[in-house]
Amino acid sequence: MAKDITKDDPMLISRLRDPATVREAFGEVIKLYGEPLYWQIRRMVESHEDADDLLQNTFMKAWSSIDNFRGDAKLSTWLYKIAINESITFLARERKRMNLSIDDEDSRLIDLIEADTYVDGDELALKLRKAIASLPEKQRLVFNMRYYDDMKYEAMSEVLGTSVGALKASYHLAVKKIEQFFTNND
Repeated sequence: MAKDITKDDPMLISRLRDPATVREAFGEVIKLYGEPLYWQIRRMVESHEDADDLLQNTFMKAWSSIDNFRGDAKLSTWLYKIAINESITFLARERKRMNLSIDDEDSRLIDLIEADTYVDGDELALKLRKAIASLPEKQRLVFNMRYYDDMKYEAMSEVLGTSVGALKASYHLAVKKIEQFFTNND
């Protein structure tokens, strides 16, 4: 079973606060959170290159504001918030740059999935990625966090600042839309 990255390591937090050990500790943060954050971003933007750039931006923002991390939230929550905000900002900037509506963005994401050379998968996995890409941004985000990261609703609530009830409703709607996508695209 994968390590639960939503639980903070108090020793790591204290080393992040100590100027003598902050660099080494931040290297551990990158090792611990790099892959899960990459996949969270990747599932939002669909492009490996963009996800890689956004992950780097996420860690640069975290590094530049590590002194402001007070520990009110978990380290994982703080990092996920930065990554998700980076992803959402990127998607909005791309929509504006390409003069796309939200519906057009869904088509663009599906095109990126079809052109993706970095992910292997069978036809069913490809169809699932397309179904997820067709979801509204918030539902796509909630579905990815729950389905792929197996994140608890309470943890998602902390990251997204949304009630558990609203998250459950978003996930339920996302599942229904994915089922409908599969039905309509047989």
